[in-house]
Amino acid sequence: MIHVDAIIIGTGQAGPPLAARIAAAGKRVAVIERHLFGGTCVNTGCMPTKTLVASAYAAHLARRGADFGVVFDKAPRIDMARVKARADTVVANARGGVEKWLRGLNGCTVIHGQARFEGPDRVRVGDDLIVAPQIFINVGGRAFVPPFPGIEQVSYLTNTSMLALDRVPEHLVVVGGSYVGLEFAQMYHRFGAEVTVVEKGPRLAPKEDEDISEAIREILVKEGITIRTSAECITVAPHERGVSVGVTCAQGEPRVAGSHVLLAVGRQPNTGDLGLDKAGVAMDARGYIQVDDSLATNVSGIWALGDCNGRGAFTHTAYNDYEIVAANLLDGEHRRVSERVTGYALYIDPPLGRVGMTEKEARASGRKLLLGQRPMTKVGRAIEKGETQGLMKIAVDADTRKILGAAIFGTGGDEAIHGILDIINADVSYDRLARAVPIHPTVSELIPTLLGEMRPA
Repeated sequence: MIHVDAIIIGTGQAGPPLAARIAAAGKRVAVIERHLFGGTCVNTGCMPTKTLVASAYAAHLARRGADFGVVFDKAPRIDMARVKARADTVVANARGGVEKWLRGLNGCTVIHGQARFEGPDRVRVGDDLIVAPQIFINVGGRAFVPPFPGIEQVSYLTNTSMLALDRVPEHLVVVGGSYVGLEFAQMYHRFGAEVTVVEKGPRLAPKEDEDISEAIREILVKEGITIRTSAECITVAPHERGVSVGVTCAQGEPRVAGSHVLLAVGRQPNTGDLGLDKAGVAMDARGYIQVDDSLATNVSGIWALGDCNGRGAFTHTAYNDYEIVAANLLDGEHRRVSERVTGYALYIDPPLGRVGMTEKEARASGRKLLLGQRPMTKVGRAIEKGETQGLMKIAVDADTRKILGAAIFGTGGDEAIHGILDIINADVSYDRLARAVPIHPTVSELIPTLLGEMRPA
């Protein structure tokens, strides 16, 4: 039996910094990791996929070289083994850094193995029983595999197994037209694969406004990606080419035959093998741990952070979970999840940066609105880079003059959105940003211009 002050299960984005804070406070902490240090972001999420996106962007620019006056004697060739090796190196360095950091913390004991609760204050890992008054669950999530008819008869890929590919698929069928699926669809088409995206709903990225969804579709179709929406009854079956996907769309062939199929239809939490029932921890029907506004579970002394609590699905929200818990427990503060202003990005090219409400959500709120919108063709920086696809839009509460939400879909959108996110966090009138003097030439310089042209909805 090992007695410590705190147990942290999982080494995703929230776990390691929390361990460091607890150890720095002079307390003893045990960190349990059953597989790879660093969690989803480091191993199968942001770091490897954005490294692949960067390689795909390089290939895309190489093919467009003549547009910029750069002429190649031969067409660029994709060495997928080298592309994969580059991503693997980035991941290995990050993973090793996390583990080295944890093992070097004074007062921190790192335990490798599967954790299972045996009570509200104790967790077993193999022969070791670790007991602590505080336990923090940070076990993340994984790809959801839906029970499509025929799924047991075919080989399929998820976001994790996609990263093991060292060759370009002949024809990749992506089932799921949201963030993960669209990023893989575009990157592998740029690597040279034929790509078809199959989406059950009527449009891509259904959480976004319809004009954003349509702009995404136009960009992908222009690149040569086939989009099949309104796929009402998705099925899969073996095919001589690899796999056949039934789509039953209103238009087009009823089935799509591909060499590989990627399932990108959502995520599920890694909570099924923790023995949470032994601790009395409540979960919802999908397996997400239920937490209050301070990320505490229904059991005193147990908290859940990151993807497994269903309160955020991003690396940055997981890190913010750590900040909230650490501030409340170690700094005497009173921070809450409900205070969080969430932004995120879709990393196709060009990227989509988003914060706050969509226009549809703002209209549904019943507020009196001011709206603004500009195409990226009016942004000098985009014109100079030859990347004028997309648009930017902002919604403002006309009475309070505070920004409710914004989308910047275009080159640099994932960075430019932070100026708006900061203003929302500062809780000040949009006039403060409208009067700013931005740097030229940038994408951000159009934000004050756009704010100066707001019109009643």
